[in-house]
Amino acid sequence: METNNKDLEKEALLQYKIILEDWIPATASIAIAIKDAYIFFSSGHHQIKLAVGESVKENSIAQKVLTTRSKTDAIMDNSLFDAPYYGIGYPIEIAKQPAALVVVLPPNFIKPKQEPYQFLTGKQNEDWTPVPVNDISYIESLQKRTWFYVNGEQYKTTITLKELQTRLPNIYVRIHRSYIINIHFIKKIKRDLSSNFLVVLKNGTELPISQSYINNLRTILEF
Repeated sequence: METNNKDLEKEALLQYKIILEDWIPATASIAIAIKDAYIFFSSGHHQIKLAVGESVKENSIAQKVLTTRSKTDAIMDNSLFDAPYYGIGYPIEIAKQPAALVVVLPPNFIKPKQEPYQFLTGKQNEDWTPVPVNDISYIESLQKRTWFYVNGEQYKTTITLKELQTRLPNIYVRIHRSYIINIHFIKKIKRDLSSNFLVVLKNGTELPISQSYINNLRTILEF
């Protein structure tokens, strides 16, 4: 009996999955896209919602791989899935068609290579001040700009939260698409009247914890 293209395609997908599972974490996910849609998705344990047949979104890793036909990697912040992720995309072929294989690693994955920041240089008016990262209580993304706070003072930096998430030491944890906090400045974690979690800092500042980050925060702080 002659094997049809669908069977060959299915066999190729399963082979990629088996090979990748040998070296990627169990909490990682695998997605494969051809043309403008995903044809395969195997989910890890973190919250990622993607259905076979779903369209490839603009500026996603899959779209970049399909367009450039080259390896692509990036930190994406809620632009494709419900939680931020580190993903690596590879150009492959399925049934002689150009395709993109995307490996999605867990939300708390930190890309190795670069050393953590020891200080951030912040701007106030027309002055720039280098500030040790241990002195920063939290960092905020607001109106397409990044701000950090030290002893009640606000500083602006050109570094995005996406990059900071990969370069800050492990005393920092992301709690929301708009906030990264220094664990040493946490006074307590509580629920508001709607049962949503809040972080209360030692200076009284209250910051929301989004559902996308609460499990990671629970793991880090063990509560």
